[in-house]
Order: sequence, then structure tokens, then C-alpha cells
Amino acid sequence: MSNANQTIIPIRQVESVLNPITEASGMPNTAYTSQEYFAFERDQVIGKTWACVGFASDLVKNGYVKPVSFMDLPLLMMRNKDGEVQVFHNVCSHRGMQLVHEAGEVQGMIRCPYHSWTYDLNGNLKGTPHVGGIAKHKDDRFKCEKHGLKALRSAIWMDMVFVNLSGDAPSFEEHIAPLESRWSAFLGNDGMGLLRRVNMGGHLEIEVASNWKLTVENYCEAYHLPWVHPSLNTYSKLEDHYNIMFDDRFAGQGSTAYNLSDTAGTHLPKFPSWPADKLRHAEYVALFPNVLLGIQADHAFAMMIDPIHAEKTVENLRLYYVGDEALKDEYAACRTATLESWRVVFSEDIGAVEGMQKGRHSPGFGGGVFSPEMDLPTHFFQKWLATQTKAALEA
Repeated sequence: MSNANQTIIPIRQVESVLNPITEASGMPNTAYTSQEYFAFERDQVIGKTWACVGFASDLVKNGYVKPVSFMDLPLLMMRNKDGEVQVFHNVCSHRGMQLVHEAGEVQGMIRCPYHSWTYDLNGNLKGTPHVGGIAKHKDDRFKCEKHGLKALRSAIWMDMVFVNLSGDAPSFEEHIAPLESRWSAFLGNDGMGLLRRVNMGGHLEIEVASNWKLTVENYCEAYHLPWVHPSLNTYSKLEDHYNIMFDDRFAGQGSTAYNLSDTAGTHLPKFPSWPADKLRHAEYVALFPNVLLGIQADHAFAMMIDPIHAEKTVENLRLYYVGDEALKDEYAACRTATLESWRVVFSEDIGAVEGMQKGRHSPGFGGGVFSPEMDLPTHFFQKWLATQTKAALEA
């Protein structure tokens, strides 16, 4: 283990997370407050698996690009002329200038503002003005085909754009298969293909002054419902929930009494394969590291947790409805009520995660303890994190 890594976070504190839940402590404060650990975590933990960096539906037409900053890395999501989505490093191959600063449609080429080198929407370098001297725009000593934009390994699932920064994780199909298998019981084999996003009124963006991990940990458990979510707890009570943990990268909770349709009077089209005897079932699963997912009989949601820095996070929520029918004007009020109900729930969580972040600056807190029953999914996430961190520290 390198001394540099050992100064970032003591390995004995990481190992204590891996104890049985009754003897475990949580990840140490450093993991939530240190910008040095934040960079280590990006490269050694998050970067070695599949992380979400955006939504494909934000690329609203062919030839559209959207720059994103993921944990300080400038990236570029790009939909080419054929509709294919790719993710590239958002830097010119010449002198490392950031290429694209705002989302929009590219009519011709992407042009670097520094020396006017141009790239097509597949990332190929096409134009190099004066590269061989005045008015010599090509030069035998310089091969354009070797210097296109650097693509990242990427995948799209449920509208989310995932990247594997290290390039060597198992395939995304393998990564997501256990969740697809579990949810086929609710969605059937065609459910994902029926999801539709409404661009108007179908998303939320919430900024929180906390580390990204606290948002995930909070989402994994239902323990806080009676005190933090009083309205949700009236129709989906603490005792109506069950823990979900499987395949070392999925954890959360399910409800057997989700009932927004009666509470808010909504009547949206339902998934055709959803079991009739489970219409009030809902499942809320964190896909590690940074995606929170929810499925109900009449809609689904995906939230990308965007780690801005060690103590700032942006939560990007997208709602999805079932089939083209659900997009009709007659369902507009139902869609609005659904979005508003989630706005309330996720807004109620802000105080909780920001309060925990403040506590991470206290010498009186050393990672905390876990309820042996109610915190099982949260401990499951922390064990995943600790396992990856320990492996990186020892490498």
C-alpha cells in the first residue's frame, strides 16, 4: 500500500466497516469531507465501475451535444447524425482546450476556439488549419486519424448514460442483469421499452450541501420515514417496507402499500405486465455508485447523483411514464401530481443529508453505528464502498 494513499484514509477505519453489522462502524469522516479522498474515490472506486453521467433524452435531436463535468472531469455527451450516443473527453487533442461549453445542436463541425481544429460528430479530427505552416492545412508529418477525440466506454440503459472511466469493468449488460432479472417480475420483458419521458414537468434538480454518499445512504433505508417524510408515511408506512440487497451493487427498500393514486387522485396508464395483486408494490433501489431508481405500477423514476465536490451534490431526477398514451394532455394533471409528490419527498431529505454532512466535521463522530435491522441496506452500500476502497489502498 502506498504511503500517499494511507494518508488519505486509514485502512483500519475502512476495515471496521466490513465487520458484521452489530460490530461495524461507518466510513470515517474523511471520506465525506476531504477533496483529496474525493479525487481518489473517483479514480479508484467510481471510475472502476459504471457511473451515470447524464440522460440520453437530454440530447433532444441528432447532431446535439451536451458538455458535462463529472467529478471535475470535462466530458461531452454527443448524439451523432445517425442518432447514436457516445461520450468523449471534452478536450481538444492539440493543446487540451475544453471544446464545448454549452449544450446545443451542431450544424457542421465542433470547432476548438483556440486554433480552430475541427471534429465531426463521431469524434474524428477533420480540420487542422495551418498545421504545416501558413496555408498548409495538411502535413504528411501529422496524421489526423490518430488524433480524434478520446471516447469513453459508455452504455445507455433506462435513458441513463453510463461510463466506465477505467475502461476495464465487466460489460454493462453483465452489470445490470441482476436488476433486470429482479424487475422482470413487475415490468415483464417489455417494460423498459415502454418508458416515456415528458420534457416539460418531468424533472427536478436539487442541490445539496453534502457528500454524494449521504444521499445514497439515506435512500437505501426506510428507517427515517416517520420523522422526515410524514406525508409519505401516511400511505406508505415504515412497517409496510422491506429491505432489498443483492449482488453486491444493489440495495434499497420496497413498499407493499404505495398508494399515490388514491392519495392524489392520479390515474395513469400502468405497465401491462405488472401483477394485478401487487399494484401497491413499489421498489426503490440504489444502483451503486450514483443512481437511485424507483418503480411503481404507473411510473418510474431515475435519479443521477452528481458529485460536484466533497461537500456538494446535485440530484437530477427524471420521471418516466408508461407508453405513448401517458403523454397525452388528459394525463397532464396526473403527471404534475406525481412530480409534485416526489418533489416533496426529495426536498424533505435535504435537511437530513445536510445535517449529517455538518456532523462529519465533528471529532465526536467516528463513522457511527448501524441498527442491526433497519440499516442493513445502508451498511450493504458502505461495505461495497469499503471493499473497493480497501482494494485500491492495498493495490
